[in-house]
Amino acid sequence: MASVVIAERASSELERLIQSRRLPADTRDRVRQSLAQLETFPLAGRRLTGRWRAFRLIVGPWPSLLLVYLYDEAADTVTVVAVHDARTAASATSGR
Repeated sequence: MASVVIAERASSELERLIQSRRLPADTRDRVRQSLAQLETFPLAGRRLTGRWRAFRLIVGPWPSLLLVYLYDEAADTVTVVAVHDARTAASATSGR
């Protein structure tokens, strides 16, 4: 079973989105629930392309919340490296 960790940067991005988008108080718990599947299926997320090609993503508790991660097979660790709002041009799926 893979361990799932959230990088400091991803944690900060999530906090900013919670504040700026006025997300519910249980957002952190909902994100943890979304990430739980990666413990058993660490390659479940879609592989990204372009500058994000080394990463995968799953959709968080809402369709607009993207959880970008890297799976280290040797260490059996999933590291969430970014949390993006899919509706922005800066997201991992924007094509930029």
